[in-house]
Amino acid sequence: MNAIDTAQLSADYEREGVVLVRQFLNADEVAAVRAELDRYIRDDLASMPLNARTLEADEKTVRNLWRLEEHNGWFRQLGEREDIRALVAPLVHGEPLLVGVETFNKPARIGSGVPYHQDNAYFCQSPPDMLTVWVAIDAVTQANGPVFFVKGSHLEGMLPTKLSGVRGNSIGMAEPSAVPLEEQFCGLLAPGDATIHHCQTIHHSAPNTTEHSRLGLLFVYRGSHTQTDPALKAAYTVAATATPPA
Repeated sequence: MNAIDTAQLSADYEREGVVLVRQFLNADEVAAVRAELDRYIRDDLASMPLNARTLEADEKTVRNLWRLEEHNGWFRQLGEREDIRALVAPLVHGEPLLVGVETFNKPARIGSGVPYHQDNAYFCQSPPDMLTVWVAIDAVTQANGPVFFVKGSHLEGMLPTKLSGVRGNSIGMAEPSAVPLEEQFCGLLAPGDATIHHCQTIHHSAPNTTEHSRLGLLFVYRGSHTQTDPALKAAYTVAATATPPA
């Protein structure tokens, strides 16, 4: 990881709810992630519980890998790396706990979109001191389904939700953001670049209809002081029951 002005990063994160970190992983690390993901899908995934993955509509191609921190020691070790924990600690206002390592594969031609949502509708934590580090393994372009973020939306609190019917993203916002798309922050990333976003930051992405995959590796952290919010958890349980990820 390149040297980072952590004070500036923290100030930007608190104000905007999303920050960009160039070269979060170097080229060798990106290659190692890709190789281990390919190996895991080829050799291990079939033996994992069904909720370890979500498939695209073709019922063959992986859309998401879930719970890699449970199912794969290599990825857990990467997520526990001390330099990453030190970077996110001030952003979660305390000791960072790794609670998820997952992928959004967005495969070429068939990669599905993600509706407008706030992650804490899934994470259900109070206070909302929780974030996602979204690392590009493939280049993320304007055409292949980049993530759009509404800057400052994390300060609005949790907004009303509705069932989305989307496998892997079962709960979305009742109404999309009124902020025009051209005013939202578009996460255009080279391999190894990352965005870090707050669990209440509104974001979404379009399908990938290009010939180029848009693989992202995600690390999710919460402050050790957060607790599960019963109301948020109840709403998410309804959504996940209606549209299970597997």
